[in-house]
Amino acid sequence: MKVETLHPWPATPGEAEEIQQKLRPLLDLDSPGPAAPRTVAGLDVAYEKGTDRLAAAVVVLDAATLQPLEESVVIGAAAFPYVPGLFAFRELPALVEALKKLTVTPDLLVCDGHGLAHPRRFGLACHLGVLTGLPSLGVAKTHLLGSHEPVGERRGSSADLRHEGQVVGRVLRTQDGVRPVYVSVGHRIGLENACRQVLALSPRYRLPETTRRADRLSRRALEQRGSR
Repeated sequence: MKVETLHPWPATPGEAEEIQQKLRPLLDLDSPGPAAPRTVAGLDVAYEKGTDRLAAAVVVLDAATLQPLEESVVIGAAAFPYVPGLFAFRELPALVEALKKLTVTPDLLVCDGHGLAHPRRFGLACHLGVLTGLPSLGVAKTHLLGSHEPVGERRGSSADLRHEGQVVGRVLRTQDGVRPVYVSVGHRIGLENACRQVLALSPRYRLPETTRRADRLSRRALEQRGSR
């Protein structure tokens, strides 16, 4: 699939922040997004313990059956130091290369990370959405910023995630009694729709099948590399 050429690569945290600020106005935050996507891609990255080596994986699923249609994985190295709020820059080059290898262009990208729930309102899901032009959302396992009211224990219960007076995402319970996930929009999808899609992709487990399958693929790629 086609992905826009990456911007000049930042050498410093200041340059990376400038790129986020420059690209943020390109976000489409008004589109409701696909009501019934046919194909959904999950993106995740695994790291080799004690090194900067990583495996970036993309798995495209049939949205109706949740069966895999195509997989792509790229072995590489973290492209930027670990800096809070700039984590996307570590993973973007490898994820972009993995996306470029796809023959199927998915209707929706589901990233393991944040979108608008980010200090500069431009997390990984936003960045990938702008580069690909595709609807994108983030599903994070951990809280990054903001506050919220208590979330009910039943599947589908949710609470708005607020930061500095703005709703930046939603805390969503995907299974009865399990810890919630943190959903935020990236590009070309609304928050209500994003939460519907995440629930549809999570029929049995806390994390959506897109994330689960991409996580397994990335970890398996690193294990196979280490066994050679």
